[in-house]
Amino acid sequence: MRLLIVGTLNGQLGTASQMAIDGGAKVIHAPDTVSALQVLRSKGADLLMIDVALDIKSFLGQLRSEHFSIPVVACGVGTDARAAVAAIRDGAKEYIPLPPEAELIAAVLAAVANDDKRLIFKDDAMEKLVKLADQVAPSEASILITGESGTGKEVLAHYVHAKSNRSDKQFVSVNCAAIPENLLESELFGHEKGAFTGAVARRIGKFEEANGGTLLLDEISEMDLRLQAKLLRAIQEREIDRVGGSQPVKVDIRIVATSNRDLQEAVKDGNFREDLWFRLNVVNLAIPPLRERPDDIRILAEHFARKFADLNSIDYRPLSDDAVGMLSRHRWQGNVRELENTLHRAVLLAQGETIASDDIRLPDGSVPGTGRDLGTADDADDETGSVELLVGRTVAEVERDLIIDTLRHCLGNRTHAANVLGISIRTLRNKLNQYQSEGLAVPAPGERSSALV
Repeated sequence: MRLLIVGTLNGQLGTASQMAIDGGAKVIHAPDTVSALQVLRSKGADLLMIDVALDIKSFLGQLRSEHFSIPVVACGVGTDARAAVAAIRDGAKEYIPLPPEAELIAAVLAAVANDDKRLIFKDDAMEKLVKLADQVAPSEASILITGESGTGKEVLAHYVHAKSNRSDKQFVSVNCAAIPENLLESELFGHEKGAFTGAVARRIGKFEEANGGTLLLDEISEMDLRLQAKLLRAIQEREIDRVGGSQPVKVDIRIVATSNRDLQEAVKDGNFREDLWFRLNVVNLAIPPLRERPDDIRILAEHFARKFADLNSIDYRPLSDDAVGMLSRHRWQGNVRELENTLHRAVLLAQGETIASDDIRLPDGSVPGTGRDLGTADDADDETGSVELLVGRTVAEVERDLIIDTLRHCLGNRTHAANVLGISIRTLRNKLNQYQSEGLAVPAPGERSSALV
């Protein structure tokens, strides 16, 4: 955790810094926003705490213009409600009154660091995988982590880093699917001042941020072929070229990449470079889907029940045997992430001494472990009816409705919807742009299905 503290904070800076250091953070100080931008461009940071007396609105606008994505927490002496509200309105994620409380500082650090990344497992399939991860983690080999969406690929990547010889260095992650194609090169390799419109100063990229440590390339399959060639060179030569730069920059990093798609098939289809696949796939850690490791379901469910009880300040309720049986029968297409969300709802809905089967529902209100995911006696009739509904419609119309309905089901989450549909995030975005240009309403991120309202 790299914490950048901006401003003087009326003498409370030392106290807040020491609390953060005690919590395991590496703290950098910047007296003003100009200095803070220089630090971010040259070193990066995971969290920024800023004096509420500074011009937060203007500073956050500058961060956005330079495409920095970093949580910002405002701090101020006392409990000035107006200052707190203004800071939140200006874009700060949180407001912390000073002098700081150790518990509050620790909570903020934990929330940003997402410290809940320890591997929780019991099933033999996961035990074999973790043993392999333990064996290869101390090496310098590139690792490709594969598995369905929601299986815990990023959690395993953190685990590999923690077990590596680079564990005391930075772990830097970049989601190749979430960053627009025209910005990803700058995000990875950095840029020089004036390299393109908006490049007002030199900025280091994720490769330089991770120097000495581990770089996670999440959703590597979504990277453009042109950029794949530059990535291959960076890995082979251990040097990168900033956008607009004239001199290569040496880097020392360990690459971990993840994909929920079959990269070998992507190579055959011409969408992924074979030489890059060989370079990344020195060791493959393939995470089995949750439905193939049933012994993990109970232990994960109990973990999430405790986690969300604590998070919502609710008394912990154990799961009943009926509830565990229901969870065990479900196929968990969304894997651990789907199980986590299901348990969060159950914790909020439960009224008795335990979390009962009646408390567990899927987003559409249905019961886990029943219906089409297991195959029912009504499937044949349903399929006949479905065919009749499709007759007379064009393929484009059916595809459009399928994409929109899936997006609604995923609450507007583009990455999740693309995974469910089995298409790339770029293909999905192109389809959605086409539908919007045709005047069709497209669910926004976080937009709930009408069935849930």
